[in-house]
Amino acid sequence: MTLTSFLQKIPQLGSRQYARIGAAMVMVFIFLSSFFYFDLPLPARVGSVKDQTAKDSSSSSGPSVEFVVASLKGDDSSWLQEYISKWKTNLYVVNDQSAPLTVPQNKGREAMVYLTHIINYYDNLPDILVFIHSLRYQWHNDDPLYDGVPLMQSLRTQHIIEQGYANLRCVWTLGCPDEIHPLQENHRPSNDQAGHTQEAYAKAFNQLFPGQDVPETVGVGCCAQFAASRATIHTRPKSDYEHYREWLLSTTLEDSISGRVMEYSWHQILGKPPVHCPDASWCYCQTYGLCNLTCTENRCGDRWHFPPSASMPKGWPEYGWQGELRSKEQLEEMRLESMPHTGGTDTVGVAAG
Repeated sequence: MTLTSFLQKIPQLGSRQYARIGAAMVMVFIFLSSFFYFDLPLPARVGSVKDQTAKDSSSSSGPSVEFVVASLKGDDSSWLQEYISKWKTNLYVVNDQSAPLTVPQNKGREAMVYLTHIINYYDNLPDILVFIHSLRYQWHNDDPLYDGVPLMQSLRTQHIIEQGYANLRCVWTLGCPDEIHPLQENHRPSNDQAGHTQEAYAKAFNQLFPGQDVPETVGVGCCAQFAASRATIHTRPKSDYEHYREWLLSTTLEDSISGRVMEYSWHQILGKPPVHCPDASWCYCQTYGLCNLTCTENRCGDRWHFPPSASMPKGWPEYGWQGELRSKEQLEEMRLESMPHTGGTDTVGVAAG
């Protein structure tokens, strides 16, 4: 309230009594204003204003978002700060106990990282957490160049808030529509790792979710990269996440199996049904703002090709799978295919990749 508006509230009467009261109130107002303003040294006052401005700017720019990143020592995760610097990066190095952020034991693959972060920061989470692996180019990134940058640049935060959970893969290969059949002993996927996961899943599910019925079918897009809202994470108590991590620490299953059990459990932990395979067209549009793609139920054009190897070739993407050097024109065309739009109002404004 300004001094002028304050004076206007004093009764405009002719009484000397009211005049004296009004004068006294003005003196009190001036005294208190001086006290609160001059009681703080100048640097503190300036800092407070700047802090409040930053807070207001942050709140007006959309929900708060942070990355939770699972990495190995020596991984290059600099792309996150180079291209998506607006979001804080919590980088966990699972095989380096001296790292600023690490895990109790390098076990269970990325699940140990994700659970450790949720447990340690349960009461201080941002609006949205994006759980990812550390490398920019990965065979399972849902992008023509397998590039994480355009995916993260175009991720629609409002969609995450509305849905509570969103897998970062929209294409159904691999994981959808029915990756695991826990109750069918004679149903064995051709992939050995998948077969071993199926054999272990029913028992693991009973240990992870005691009292719940084991689902007949489990399906969700691979490969344990997803986003979740704080509200959805908080639908479960902290003790649940501690229970899941304790299971990871104590299980005798190999890492490759316990990690896959968690990979096909996260969507259920975060409120989705055992089979969560959204229509690809809807998924690309809602998750990334890619709404003009030619799609079938399970894929959209050439957004993602099954790669010849799980390891990206040296020099990718400038060099292709056969070691061939790509021209700048070829790369530009592929990047335009990766990012055929400029993003929506709730995407993050960052440098172009």
